[in-house]
Amino acid sequence: MIMEKRGERKVKEGTVISDRMDKTVVVVVERLIRHRRYQKVIKRTTKFMAHDQENACQVGDRVRIMECRPLSARKRWRVVEILS
Repeated sequence: MIMEKRGERKVKEGTVISDRMDKTVVVVVERLIRHRRYQKVIKRTTKFMAHDQENACQVGDRVRIMECRPLSARKRWRVVEILS
């Protein structure tokens, strides 16, 4: 039986903007893109709901999140570590 290597999981860094839910935090990830025509650098943000098993994260924390299996209707990420 041949074992296939599992795909690399996506990892992102962002800031916690909400910790009101039980074992869940909302993390906002910012990225910079360049406008196609005008070449101006634009900041885009995306919100991710991430699983926080110990309820350790607080609003304003910088965290690293990793892709995982679906944990609920909107949760597909989990907190790997709190950076600051």
